[in-house]
Amino acid sequence: MILDLDIGNTLSKWRLKDPNSSEIRSRGAVWTREEWRPGADIPDLDIVKVVRISSVARQAVLNDTVRLLKREVGDVHVARSTREMLGVTNGYDEPGRLGVDRWLGVLASYQLAGGCCSVDCGSAITIDFVLPGGRHLGGYILPGLRLMKESLKLGTRNVAIDPDSEADELLAPGCNTVEAVNHGIYMAAISAINRTFSEVCDRERVTLPLILTGGDARVVSRGIKIPHALWPDMVYAGLEACFPQTAAERAGKLSGAPVLPPTLPLKKIRAGLAFSLSI
Repeated sequence: MILDLDIGNTLSKWRLKDPNSSEIRSRGAVWTREEWRPGADIPDLDIVKVVRISSVARQAVLNDTVRLLKREVGDVHVARSTREMLGVTNGYDEPGRLGVDRWLGVLASYQLAGGCCSVDCGSAITIDFVLPGGRHLGGYILPGLRLMKESLKLGTRNVAIDPDSEADELLAPGCNTVEAVNHGIYMAAISAINRTFSEVCDRERVTLPLILTGGDARVVSRGIKIPHALWPDMVYAGLEACFPQTAAERAGKLSGAPVLPPTLPLKKIRAGLAFSLSI
């Protein structure tokens, strides 16, 4: 089996992939902690032949994880942010400082769309742009829904936004403190994505596919006005593109790749930037 690990600041997500059929056999997640040890919530390493890792945790956490895995598995690959990869040129002044999860998302999205805006809705919300031709422009980072709520310190942190809520409900003024906080942070998140996408596309005179991933992607998706796709396996797909192991991966078939909706004409994107004022 192939073990793919996405070690985040909050959760460490994993999946097992069949190297022959390319089917996903199982998935799981554990809280990111000081030490990563196999147990009831971690897959059996006896069946793992190859490991691919994306990590934004502290270097010590990654080092301990790699050290353990190399004792059990012979073939361990760790993704790094580089100056250039798979036709994409990193837009950071210091490429290694770009979060590797963002880099893998950009690489996967570019392989799928040839130019894109990739948004990861996790502990932080990250928004990255890569133009047709492979020039990564850089991106934006803002607090995720949970971090925004915690920063207010109003005792509402344990009342989550219902991911099945309708956008119209979440965008209405809240009638109690919990609603006001949840609706406010939701408005902040989707407004940032809608506005940033429109501003960058207008400045670059290009229309780009928009792809969302991350734990809060489904609820955030409900408020995004721009045609977009959800790709839960975007970071894993970046690992597949960087370290292909199966015949399907070598042929460029990435796990869970969505069907992209038609992009908006640039004229409509520009119209969305306009504010009207009635007196």
